[in-house]
Amino acid sequence: MQPLNKKIDFAVVLSVRNANPNGDPLNGNRPRQNYEGKGEISDVCLKRKIRNRLQDMGESILVQSDDRRTDSFRSIKDRVEANADAQEFMKGKKKNAELFAKAACESWIDVRSFGQVFAFPGSNDAVSIGVRGPVSLHTAVSLDPIDISSLQITKSVNLTTSNDPDKRGSDTMGMKHRVDFGVYVTKGSINVQLAERTGFTYEDALKIREALISLFENDTSSARPDGSMEVHRVYWWEHGSKLGQYSSAKVHRSLEISWREGVVAPNKFDDYVIKVEPLEGLDVQEYAGL
Repeated sequence: MQPLNKKIDFAVVLSVRNANPNGDPLNGNRPRQNYEGKGEISDVCLKRKIRNRLQDMGESILVQSDDRRTDSFRSIKDRVEANADAQEFMKGKKKNAELFAKAACESWIDVRSFGQVFAFPGSNDAVSIGVRGPVSLHTAVSLDPIDISSLQITKSVNLTTSNDPDKRGSDTMGMKHRVDFGVYVTKGSINVQLAERTGFTYEDALKIREALISLFENDTSSARPDGSMEVHRVYWWEHGSKLGQYSSAKVHRSLEISWREGVVAPNKFDDYVIKVEPLEGLDVQEYAGL
């Protein structure tokens, strides 16, 4: 395994059409918006999708969705306690936070990538250990304010058996919301100093890149039908040193996206023009989405 010895910055340009990319549970599960009316996809949601893609690649994941579990464990605590290497330093005479964190990072790629807080209360020997991961991700924000369509959905059968066989329950089930169209951008970085602490390698970075390129594959749901969300471009900057020639903010600002000349209201990805301002001594690699 090749240690990560250079800072990496990246950006992902994606589109949403007739889908709910990330519902807000505090707002009736409507697509998230900021105060400017622009759509948002939280970093937590994006990390979930990256974990799922890494899991599809055969990587070992600690924080698994219950409907995508590859083992019999129903909680993070159960999964950790079943890991012999981590368990050895979790409690008892050999309890050691540093060695526990090292074992956890070696066992699960999402821990050594994003970090993890291990907090298992409820016992006299409670565990509370934090791991900081090198991969940081911004909330994805749409380039323009989004339009949200809402429709009422109904059911065609009763959910439960009634004492009166002739009585029908209410047909109304609730509301379904979707973004008509939007192009979103998320940005991120990989920190070498934190990568050295978690054992995150250059090979791990390439796996993250592959996950970003195929971010919405095998991610179908009622809110996100196949083809409704698409990664169009992934931009990848590999610096020449651990600290990098430029700050992440300056690198991310070098990605400029504007309306194509003559466009009044963008309704497809080709209505935008993408330009990457060159930075001396720092090349950008561009990848099309899967």
